[in-house]
Amino acid sequence: MQFLQDNLIYLIPAMGIIGLLVMAVKSAWVNKQEAGDSNMQELAGYIANGAMAFLKAEWKILGYFVVIAAILLAYSGTMVEHSSPVIAVAFVIGAVFSALAGYIGMRIATRSNVRTTQAARTSLSKALKVSFTGGTVMGLGVAGLAVLGLGSLFIVFYNMYVPAGADITGVEMRKAIEVLTGFSLGAESIALFARVGGGIYTKAADVGADLVGKVEAGIPEDDVRNPATIADNVGDNVGDVAGMGADLFGSYVATILATMVLGQEIKSNDEFGGMAPILLPMVIAGVGLLFSIVGTWFVRVKGEKDSVQAALNMGNWSSIVLTAIASYFLVIGLLPEKMHWVNAARGGEILAINVFYAILVGLVVGTLMSIITEYYTAMGKRPVNSIIQRSATGHATNIIGGLSVGMESTVLPIIVLAAGIMTSYHFAGLYGVAIAAAGMMATTAMQLAIDAFGPIADNAGGIAEMSQLPPEVRERTDNLDAVGNTTAATGKGFAIASAALTSLALFAAFVGIAGITSIDIYKADVLAGLFVGAMIPFIFSSLAIAAVGRAAMDMVNEVRRQFREIPGIMEYKAKPQYEKCVEISTKASIR
Repeated sequence: MQFLQDNLIYLIPAMGIIGLLVMAVKSAWVNKQEAGDSNMQELAGYIANGAMAFLKAEWKILGYFVVIAAILLAYSGTMVEHSSPVIAVAFVIGAVFSALAGYIGMRIATRSNVRTTQAARTSLSKALKVSFTGGTVMGLGVAGLAVLGLGSLFIVFYNMYVPAGADITGVEMRKAIEVLTGFSLGAESIALFARVGGGIYTKAADVGADLVGKVEAGIPEDDVRNPATIADNVGDNVGDVAGMGADLFGSYVATILATMVLGQEIKSNDEFGGMAPILLPMVIAGVGLLFSIVGTWFVRVKGEKDSVQAALNMGNWSSIVLTAIASYFLVIGLLPEKMHWVNAARGGEILAINVFYAILVGLVVGTLMSIITEYYTAMGKRPVNSIIQRSATGHATNIIGGLSVGMESTVLPIIVLAAGIMTSYHFAGLYGVAIAAAGMMATTAMQLAIDAFGPIADNAGGIAEMSQLPPEVRERTDNLDAVGNTTAATGKGFAIASAALTSLALFAAFVGIAGITSIDIYKADVLAGLFVGAMIPFIFSSLAIAAVGRAAMDMVNEVRRQFREIPGIMEYKAKPQYEKCVEISTKASIR
């Protein structure tokens, strides 16, 4: 126990390093797998080059933004009592780590896709192993960098600002954590650009490839003759790998930091100098990372008829159950039996066992979100079957059915989320809500591994189609791709739920720092602010949709031009200019 007391703060970045080491081992394994024949490798090279071209264009713009924002943060740090110019350093490190996480994901996804195609020539089991291992590299990269970055910077800022023997609930620790929030701000800034830019790229390429390829030319979406097919495959990686990775990296870091801010307001007579409520969210994140690694061992199928979705669920649920069990021992071992808020307005006494219950609530909410999303998006389930049945009578009834199911699918997640917020608040107040969010995000590595598996499988199917491989290969990749569509939806549901809990935790932390005791919604300025705030998502969505529309129009015109001006494309005698379509999507996503 004495060793733990003396070294707990150093074990946090150590767990991040373990995650990154396992990531490196799995990445090396993927790279050793066969990459198929020269034609397959050439097509995969087009996709990889397009993905890297997008990242370079995005990083160029983001580089200017990060420098300007860092200068402004450094200046503002000199004017705020509890901040410091060093917050700019934390901001830059957060931005770099977020960009690095996106690069790791993009790199492994564009290497795993063709290897998954080659593995599908052998068996479904091997194809799943390659694609899921590629996704695991992405998940471990994001979670490992987050835990390493937060843990290391906390050690630095703690030693920099908190003198020996200082009160943990005092201004010194508050300053250390406030400077550390720059790391989260940097991560979230990159996430905004990556998510929106990636989404515009993906949809512009998707619409262009489908409209001209499928509708006008009458060829499959992933036909090698379609000039937009490479851009379409690049878009899968840009949106669902780099975009989702940066998104969850930002939410992951923000959740932990919000819980730390609230933990600093709790008086705790523990064995760690009163720091246990502050350290707990980082420790849970590290342990969740380790058990996500264990969970990957359970993802396997033996035969061609085995359920891929069931295998992924086994890995997901095992990591959640192990994290829940470990959380009990962590809470009992780290926290004293009773704690209380420094500010009585925050609440009264907090029991350690109730903190565990709040963590459990977060894990249950995350699990239920996955189950509900799978139900509404998986093949063979009632919602999808109802849309299929309505498709028999035309496009209009198909769209109406899809909209109906989509709107219905919001009910259960909102009920689960609301119940989770109320229950976790009942157990431990606002700290309970924040630690519930941290609990839900603990298995982010596994959630991202499952999510990134989808675009890898989708790309593998595209390469199989473009390479004109035997039907059984496409059948296996289609099996993986169908599950991948569900896991992509599950990942988005997880991201939305985590963002909701994270937002509430951040708001609670802000209220404490700002010294706000209550918000009166009957005041005119508050009510006006609510209306303006409700309007912003619609404006934001309008701008994004307009950008997709303009880019899709340019893409359609470019594909039509190539079909018109380059003779021999439809007869396989000439290659389309794939790079032109990639360039259109890249420029649109940055603009």
